[in-house]
Amino acid sequence: MSKTNGWQRVCIKDVCESIIDCVNKTAPTVDYPTPYKMIRTTNVKAGWVHLSDVKYVTEEVFKTWTRRAVPQKGDVILTREAPLGEVGMLRGDESVFLGQRLVQYRADTSKLDNRFLLYCFQADDLQGQIKALGSGATVEHMRVPDAEKLTLLLPPLPVQKRIADILSAYDDLIENNTRRIKILEEMARSLYDEWFVKFRFPGHEQTKLIDSELGLIPEGWEIKTFGDVSLNFDRKRIPLSSIQRSKRQGEYRYYGASGVIDYIDDYIFDGKYLLIAEDGENLNSRKLPIAFLASGKFWVNNHAHIVQGKSPVSSELLRLFMEALDISGYITGAAQPKLSQSNLNRIPFILPSEQLLNRFNEVACQLLNQVENLHRKNQNLQKTRDLLLPKLISGEIDVEKLEVTEEEEAIIQGGELVAV
Repeated sequence: MSKTNGWQRVCIKDVCESIIDCVNKTAPTVDYPTPYKMIRTTNVKAGWVHLSDVKYVTEEVFKTWTRRAVPQKGDVILTREAPLGEVGMLRGDESVFLGQRLVQYRADTSKLDNRFLLYCFQADDLQGQIKALGSGATVEHMRVPDAEKLTLLLPPLPVQKRIADILSAYDDLIENNTRRIKILEEMARSLYDEWFVKFRFPGHEQTKLIDSELGLIPEGWEIKTFGDVSLNFDRKRIPLSSIQRSKRQGEYRYYGASGVIDYIDDYIFDGKYLLIAEDGENLNSRKLPIAFLASGKFWVNNHAHIVQGKSPVSSELLRLFMEALDISGYITGAAQPKLSQSNLNRIPFILPSEQLLNRFNEVACQLLNQVENLHRKNQNLQKTRDLLLPKLISGEIDVEKLEVTEEEEAIIQGGELVAV
């Protein structure tokens, strides 16, 4: 699309109803939940403002900190330090206010679609401006006056809305899949906990508990180690540097300690495996899963162990086992936490009867297979969305002449995608 065909370079303050920075001091918080939540920079990530991990304040503090403006649904929030340039949009009606180092943009809806503004902030043009305005010897930050100097390449409002419709449809479907993943994983975890932690498995009423080195366990169950019930494939791993990967872009997933980090032109593994984080701060914080399933054709670097369960122990069961386990006693290294292969293999594992394992696998594998399929869908949706965003926001793709497939139209209309 020609950028002269109705597209104009405008100053952001000329198309926003208001641009509000935070109060320049930290609000006093309370250690109990209230209706009033403080947004911090850590809550703003990849287009979303996550309110699951927030600080709470009293009504009095909330009123004091929102004298200039109360954030509302649709406002776009930008981090101007630690990190610089993350962005998210408020999507609910909860009572929130800005913590430090945040800026709130409220679009003038007669000129600017707030969703289009959100995607502009995620594209190279605005990100480049933000980084160029960033200063600071140790921590990059953008001054509040500079937050009003940013410029947008703005198409007519109907084109903005069409672009926003396309991109937000991808985001909404990804978020819907993520919610489904959480429900399915909770079902699988609850089943695991009930049968193998609380020992309330089918027929437990007729099963005696006997003493073992790990305490009371059901009669007939055995004490093994993780190494006894798994096969390890770490020797097949091959790490690639970011420079190497940049020269080998392709369709195959490249996994690190916490999931997919890139896509390259070849694969090492073909099948279903369990990946377990070998190192990194997440081993201690557990903010992300430390164990996750991967299937199909993919590559793994040397930051994740790669294993399979030995029949009748499934990889799905081992994943739930690792996620429920306190691994602090098996981690070495303070600066760089590490779960070595030898320490992983010596973790005690209580082995149930084969009959019970088979019954569990019938249910849990079905649930976790759905989880994995949804993860794969989300990865594909995210790739497509990330390819579209810069081309749509820059005008490289003319949305008025854009031809979409039936699958893409289903996404835009909010329909369920059968296969992605």
